[in-house]
Amino acid sequence: RLIGLSSSGPHANGFALIRRILEDQGSVSAAMVDQLLVPTRLYVQAATAIRDVAKGMCHITGGGFVDNLPRMFAPTLAAEIDLDAWQRPAIFSFLQQAGTVADMEMLRTFNNGIGYVICVDASDTDAALTTLEGVGETPFVIGRIVHADAKPQAGHLVVAHQGASLG
Repeated sequence: RLIGLSSSGPHANGFALIRRILEDQGSVSAAMVDQLLVPTRLYVQAATAIRDVAKGMCHITGGGFVDNLPRMFAPTLAAEIDLDAWQRPAIFSFLQQAGTVADMEMLRTFNNGIGYVICVDASDTDAALTTLEGVGETPFVIGRIVHADAKPQAGHLVVAHQGASLG
Protein backbone atom coordinates (compact mmCIF):
# COMPACT_ATOMS: atom_id res chain seq x y z
CA ARG A 1 0.00 0.00 0.00
CA LEU A 2 1.02 3.59 -0.48
CA ILE A 3 0.63 5.85 2.53
CA GLY A 4 0.73 9.61 2.06
CA LEU A 5 1.76 12.19 4.64
CA SER A 6 0.44 15.75 4.48
CA SER A 7 2.51 18.57 3.06
CA SER A 8 2.58 22.04 4.57
CA GLY A 9 1.76 23.59 1.18
CA PRO A 10 3.64 23.76 -2.12
CA HIS A 11 6.94 23.36 -0.26
CA ALA A 12 9.62 24.73 -2.59
CA ASN A 13 8.07 23.38 -5.78
CA GLY A 14 6.39 25.00 -8.74
CA PHE A 15 7.27 28.56 -7.85
CA ALA A 16 7.91 29.64 -11.46
CA LEU A 17 4.32 28.65 -12.22
CA ILE A 18 3.07 30.12 -8.94
CA ARG A 19 4.79 33.42 -9.72
CA ARG A 20 3.16 33.53 -13.19
CA ILE A 21 -0.27 32.84 -11.67
CA LEU A 22 0.19 35.53 -9.02
CA GLU A 23 1.37 38.05 -11.62
CA ASP A 24 -1.70 37.28 -13.74
CA GLN A 25 -3.92 37.77 -10.68
CA GLY A 26 -2.53 41.25 -10.05
CA SER A 27 -2.97 41.01 -6.29
CA VAL A 28 -3.57 38.32 -3.72
CA SER A 29 -4.33 38.43 -0.04
CA ALA A 30 -1.65 38.39 2.63
CA ALA A 31 -3.19 35.13 3.86
CA MET A 32 -2.57 33.57 0.42
CA VAL A 33 1.04 34.73 0.44
CA ASP A 34 1.45 33.29 3.96
CA GLN A 35 0.12 29.91 2.75
CA LEU A 36 2.57 29.90 -0.13
CA LEU A 37 5.53 30.68 2.13
CA VAL A 38 4.96 28.05 4.84
CA PRO A 39 8.31 26.23 5.20
CA THR A 40 8.73 22.78 3.71
CA ARG A 41 7.88 19.99 6.13
CA LEU A 42 10.57 17.52 7.01
CA TYR A 43 9.62 13.87 7.46
CA VAL A 44 12.64 12.58 9.38
CA GLN A 45 10.69 11.49 12.47
CA ALA A 46 8.07 9.63 10.39
CA ALA A 47 10.70 8.00 8.17
CA THR A 48 12.71 6.88 11.18
CA ALA A 49 9.65 5.47 12.94
CA ILE A 50 8.50 3.48 9.90
CA ARG A 51 11.82 2.38 8.39
CA ASP A 52 11.56 -1.23 9.60
CA VAL A 53 8.37 -1.90 7.61
CA ALA A 54 8.81 0.52 4.71
CA LYS A 55 9.53 -1.00 1.32
CA GLY A 56 10.13 2.43 -0.20
CA MET A 57 9.80 6.13 0.61
CA CYS A 58 9.87 9.28 -1.45
CA HIS A 59 9.39 13.01 -1.14
CA ILE A 60 6.90 14.53 -3.54
CA THR A 61 9.11 17.37 -4.71
CA GLY A 62 9.41 19.18 -8.03
CA GLY A 63 8.00 16.75 -10.55
CA GLY A 64 5.06 15.94 -8.29
CA PHE A 65 3.68 12.41 -8.22
CA VAL A 66 4.54 11.78 -11.87
CA ASP A 67 8.32 12.14 -11.64
CA ASN A 68 8.93 11.09 -8.03
CA LEU A 69 6.88 7.94 -7.39
CA PRO A 70 8.54 5.77 -10.08
CA ARG A 71 11.85 6.11 -8.25
CA MET A 72 10.51 3.72 -5.60
CA PHE A 73 9.84 0.69 -7.78
CA ALA A 74 11.02 -1.47 -10.68
CA PRO A 75 10.09 -0.61 -14.29
CA THR A 76 7.54 -3.45 -14.35
CA LEU A 77 5.51 -1.79 -11.57
CA ALA A 78 3.42 1.37 -11.20
CA ALA A 79 1.75 3.38 -8.46
CA GLU A 80 -2.03 3.65 -8.55
CA ILE A 81 -3.12 6.73 -6.59
CA ASP A 82 -6.69 7.36 -5.47
CA LEU A 83 -6.94 11.12 -5.90
CA ASP A 84 -9.94 11.24 -3.56
CA ALA A 85 -8.11 9.58 -0.64
CA TRP A 86 -7.23 12.93 0.96
CA GLN A 87 -8.59 16.45 0.82
CA ARG A 88 -6.45 18.65 -1.38
CA PRO A 89 -5.64 21.92 0.42
CA ALA A 90 -7.39 25.03 -0.91
CA ILE A 91 -4.12 26.63 -2.05
CA PHE A 92 -3.81 23.98 -4.78
CA SER A 93 -7.40 24.49 -5.94
CA PHE A 94 -6.74 28.23 -6.11
CA LEU A 95 -3.56 27.71 -8.17
CA GLN A 96 -5.29 25.32 -10.55
CA GLN A 97 -8.30 27.55 -11.11
CA ALA A 98 -6.48 30.90 -11.21
CA GLY A 99 -3.82 29.54 -13.55
CA THR A 100 -6.12 27.26 -15.57
CA VAL A 101 -3.65 24.46 -14.90
CA ALA A 102 -4.58 21.03 -16.30
CA ASP A 103 -5.01 18.12 -13.88
CA MET A 104 -1.94 16.26 -15.13
CA GLU A 105 0.21 19.40 -14.90
CA MET A 106 -0.92 19.87 -11.28
CA LEU A 107 0.13 16.29 -10.54
CA ARG A 108 3.46 16.79 -12.33
CA THR A 109 4.28 20.13 -10.68
CA PHE A 110 2.85 20.14 -7.15
CA ASN A 111 2.49 17.76 -4.21
CA ASN A 112 -1.25 18.57 -3.99
CA GLY A 113 -1.19 18.14 -0.22
CA ILE A 114 0.90 14.94 -0.02
CA GLY A 115 4.55 15.70 0.71
CA TYR A 116 5.85 12.21 1.41
CA VAL A 117 4.83 8.70 0.35
CA ILE A 118 5.70 5.44 2.10
CA CYS A 119 5.20 2.02 0.54
CA VAL A 120 4.42 -0.88 2.89
CA ASP A 121 3.19 -4.45 2.47
CA ALA A 122 -0.60 -4.55 2.56
CA SER A 123 -0.40 -6.71 5.70
CA ASP A 124 1.60 -3.95 7.48
CA THR A 125 -0.80 -1.11 6.63
CA ASP A 126 -2.66 -0.89 9.94
CA ALA A 127 0.52 -1.09 12.01
CA ALA A 128 2.19 1.52 9.79
CA LEU A 129 -0.76 3.90 10.16
CA THR A 130 -0.69 3.46 13.94
CA THR A 131 3.07 4.08 14.06
CA LEU A 132 2.77 7.21 11.93
CA GLU A 133 -0.11 8.56 14.01
CA GLY A 134 2.03 7.91 17.09
CA VAL A 135 4.66 10.36 15.83
CA GLY A 136 2.06 13.04 15.11
CA GLU A 137 1.32 12.37 11.46
CA THR A 138 -2.08 12.19 9.81
CA PRO A 139 -1.44 9.43 7.28
CA PHE A 140 -3.70 8.54 4.37
CA VAL A 141 -3.78 5.28 2.42
CA ILE A 142 -3.57 6.84 -1.02
CA GLY A 143 -2.92 3.89 -3.27
CA ARG A 144 -1.16 0.69 -4.10
CA ILE A 145 1.49 -0.79 -6.33
CA VAL A 146 0.16 -2.35 -9.56
CA HIS A 147 1.60 -3.75 -12.77
CA ALA A 148 3.09 -1.10 -15.08
CA ASP A 149 0.42 -1.62 -17.75
CA ALA A 150 -2.52 -1.06 -15.36
CA LYS A 151 -5.22 1.30 -16.55
CA PRO A 152 -6.52 3.87 -14.05
CA GLN A 153 -10.11 3.78 -12.92
CA ALA A 154 -12.07 7.01 -12.57
CA GLY A 155 -10.51 9.37 -10.03
CA HIS A 156 -7.19 7.51 -10.03
CA LEU A 157 -3.73 8.24 -11.36
CA VAL A 158 -1.41 5.46 -12.53
CA VAL A 159 2.27 6.43 -12.57
CA ALA A 160 4.88 4.18 -14.16
CA HIS A 161 8.42 4.71 -15.42
CA GLN A 162 7.07 5.17 -18.94
CA GLY A 163 4.55 7.84 -17.97
CA ALA A 164 1.30 8.55 -16.20
CA SER A 165 -2.40 8.38 -17.01
CA LEU A 166 -5.53 9.68 -15.34
CA GLY A 167 -8.79 7.80 -15.05
